Amino acid sequence: MAGHYRLTVVREFSASHQIENYCGKCEELHGHNFGVEVVVQGENPDPSTGMLLDFKILKKTTDDVLDTLDHKHLNKLEIFKGISPSSEHIARYVFGEIKARLAAYDVVLQEVTVSEKAGQSATYYED
Repeated sequence: MAGHYRLTVVREFSASHQIENYCGKCEELHGHNFGVEVVVQGENPDPSTGMLLDFKILKKTTDDVLDTLDHKHLNKLEIFKGISPSSEHIARYVFGEIKARLAAYDVVLQEVTVSEKAGQSATYYED
């Protein structure tokens, strides 16, 4: 049986949003320090370094994507036009952007998890 490796980075960004059609406090303008966890998987570490993917690359890729969201009012961004910027939708957006940027590397993006605060998160992954 072949083994697999998983790499995980945890980053964060700050932003405001309003959950549309919620009928509660979260429909009002509010902000979070969002936590973001990115997990990639692969089978073949580089023989010379022993690394599947340099953490530096994974962190920079993630940070570049999160910079598009950081200190923004998410409801006003074109990427969330017509959809509520919930943690679920944020996770899906981040996943798609990171997946495209890591296409040149021998890893598979497994999942992206977004949390608004400790103890509650939304994870997006594809089969």
